Amino acid sequence: MLIVDDTNRMHERVALRGMFEARKQVFIDLLGWDLPVLAGRYEVDQFDNARATYLILTDPERRHLASARLLPTDEPGILTSLFGDLCDEPPPNGPDVLEITRFCLSRDMQAGERRIVRNMLVTAIAQFGLANGVRCYTGVAELPWLQQILGFGWTCFPLGLPREHDGKMLGALRIEIEPDTLDKLAAAGVFCEPRAVAASHAA
Repeated sequence: MLIVDDTNRMHERVALRGMFEARKQVFIDLLGWDLPVLAGRYEVDQFDNARATYLILTDPERRHLASARLLPTDEPGILTSLFGDLCDEPPPNGPDVLEITRFCLSRDMQAGERRIVRNMLVTAIAQFGLANGVRCYTGVAELPWLQQILGFGWTCFPLGLPREHDGKMLGALRIEIEPDTLDKLAAAGVFCEPRAVAASHAA
């Protein structure tokens, strides 16, 4: 498990390229999202900037398995810029609130492998929050994925009723990071310790 931010991204170019390529395969090729493509291979948008932090799970050959992008909420992000109508009231923001975006699992895994890798990434997101003073996360998800997130065991609730956007039902959510969040994930059968986590950097 790699934690990549502006302090070490030049040293993790292989992992980042694998992540951007996997994002294109999942969000554009599979899900049909209308997103920009770089060089015909990579999904990169305006939020992939110096303030983004990436959690990237790779295999021993550094091939992408799963990843998520964490964005600061003290400036416009995906939720506030594009999907503010999903929230009944302004979503939480500030230095102790991050937005989870581009939660991505590589397509070339079997169902059992995908579940393990998914659980490792969810666990890493919670661990990163606990290690870096994150009070809560926000995010936007399509309805089937939103329902999964709500069932992971952590304290999580919708920020409003799901709405249709471009033919897809989307919902906004808030995930609380609490001292017992890892215990809650374990009780729900979701906790899965990543084998190694790079030294954390404040988001």
